[in-house]
Amino acid sequence: MATAPRRGLAIGILLFASFMDLLDVTIVQVALPSIGADLEASDAQLEWIVSGYMLAFAVALITGGRLGDLFGRRRIFLLGIAGFTVSSAAAAAAWSGDVLVVTRVAQGLFAALMVPQLLASVQALFTPRERAPMYGLIGGVAGLAAVAGPVLGGWLVDADLWGLGWRTVFLVNVPVGIVIFALAARFVPETRSPKPMRLDLVGVVLLSAVVLAFMVPLVEGQTLGWPAWLWVPVGAGAVLLVVFVAVERRRMSRDGSALLPMPLFADRGFSAGIVTQAAFQGSLNAFTLPFIIYLQAGLGFDALAAGLTLLAFSLGALVGTGAVIPLVAHVGKHLVTAGSVILVSGVLWAFAVTAQAGAAFTGWAAAWPMLLAGFGLALLVIPLVDVALATVPVADAGAASGAFSTFQQLGAASGVAVSTTVFFAIVGDDWSREQVLTALQASVWVSVAGFAIAALASLLLPSRRQVQAHLDEARRLAELDAEADAAEAAPVG
Repeated sequence: MATAPRRGLAIGILLFASFMDLLDVTIVQVALPSIGADLEASDAQLEWIVSGYMLAFAVALITGGRLGDLFGRRRIFLLGIAGFTVSSAAAAAAWSGDVLVVTRVAQGLFAALMVPQLLASVQALFTPRERAPMYGLIGGVAGLAAVAGPVLGGWLVDADLWGLGWRTVFLVNVPVGIVIFALAARFVPETRSPKPMRLDLVGVVLLSAVVLAFMVPLVEGQTLGWPAWLWVPVGAGAVLLVVFVAVERRRMSRDGSALLPMPLFADRGFSAGIVTQAAFQGSLNAFTLPFIIYLQAGLGFDALAAGLTLLAFSLGALVGTGAVIPLVAHVGKHLVTAGSVILVSGVLWAFAVTAQAGAAFTGWAAAWPMLLAGFGLALLVIPLVDVALATVPVADAGAASGAFSTFQQLGAASGVAVSTTVFFAIVGDDWSREQVLTALQASVWVSVAGFAIAALASLLLPSRRQVQAHLDEARRLAELDAEADAAEAAPVG
């Protein structure tokens, strides 16, 4: 095992790459109106610029982790960061909406190679007792990215450095990626799994086909005028979904290497957690992206001012995180339900303030509802995984976590697709403030419906007693691992 200083440096390098990925999700949303205007991108292309990244990341995430287990985590990480850097440069050079969509999908695929290596390397380089601070650091970095993304994106667009406008949102990844690659090649130790799972490439292909069969009609329907033949890919997607489930079940029973652990979906708590995760992620994006478009296209906010309007939301989430962590074992799933309700309240309050202020709206007017919504987000997201996994065997926790991450991204992409499809359908060719506000209102109701689904699903999560038992069991196994590590490190004789 690497020495402590080297381990810390290695994790710091991997953390910064993860920060780049998280930043790339939020930073583009603020730049989207500028991208659309400059490239004359269609509404569908704008949707794919955001959701294409998330979908590619989702379907390749588990495979990226397994490639690291098989061929070495540093090697796959270097491949991921190199590809992410090159595709970022290609995105910055895009001359059309279609080209930018393709490069965004490439970014998502390469991000799926680099991001899973962080948690896997933490497990490989640190003992169970040493991992808790690392996980806390990872959560802090995620919070920082949520705060920095809209603000940095807005500043880069408005600064118009070297006359490049929105392109700097992607160009900023290039020098950072080169530095990370050089540091990782020098300081990140190579690790592999002693018992790696086999790749499930058939599962990846089938899942990708299912996602595209449902998403393409949804995103392209408005542009195409909703022709009847759009039901053909939807029907094909339903058939492919049945095939995917059958293939995954057979593979799981054969060697346990299925892309998604189908037997776990029979667990009510796990399935409820998956639904809650996907619904709230989709709802969150269903509100924030149309809201940013309204601020810029409807009210004439510049990109930085629009990004700063979301700052209170991120700060509320950071404040809520510290308050929620000690309550998980004592309150359990009721935190998730309360978080969903508070999020709905914050979103509705923010829209009410926005609509009432009309053309006189300022970002400060939405500060309190945004803080409330951010606090609700912390109540929901912090306990969700621990609560949902309370009835999952500890040995299956890794596979379950991978499934959660996949559905998180799929839910986020679906929320963007549904909400922006509704938004652009209502706006049409009329970009007056009143019409854009009406479109925003429809998107808000999409978001509220998703949060309601999350709240209802959270009622089926495991009980507080089951959560406490799960945490106790995880703590006991961690202590046993620590004792084993200590015994192995003790001098012989």
